[in-house]
Amino acid sequence: MWTLLQSKKEYDAAYARLEELSQNPPDVKSDEGRELMLLGYLIDQCEEKEFSIKYPQPIDAIKARMEDLGLKINDLLDVFGDRGTASKVLNKQRSLSLSMIRTLAHRLSLPLNILVQPYASPKVYRKNTVSLKVAEPKAVYRKKRIA
Repeated sequence: MWTLLQSKKEYDAAYARLEELSQNPPDVKSDEGRELMLLGYLIDQCEEKEFSIKYPQPIDAIKARMEDLGLKINDLLDVFGDRGTASKVLNKQRSLSLSMIRTLAHRLSLPLNILVQPYASPKVYRKNTVSLKVAEPKAVYRKKRIA
């Protein structure tokens, strides 16, 4: 009887049995056919948990695909609107909009699930650093007194 695979030994045993059953695939409705389907599911779940593939960050994926296709920022101005916006997006200073995500997914043949991931902007400061905005003095406005 098979249960969730919780060790390397169980995984290896299940994989060996899966290969054995796959040599001469049984009828789907037979006991061996159901065992084959169950083992496939259990192995898939174990591999998904143990060997999950992390997707690249959206901007890194866009830059890599642009390089693969030999595209420059000027080639995608119709997606971003203008060069300034393109620069801000590619430098992670501005988020991708939904229309940008849709167009880039189609144009660069990138999966939507890569482009819709949240990503950190470089404005995240370290604990001991002070941003320039915090260091700037604030203007103080006071009402004039009417005598």
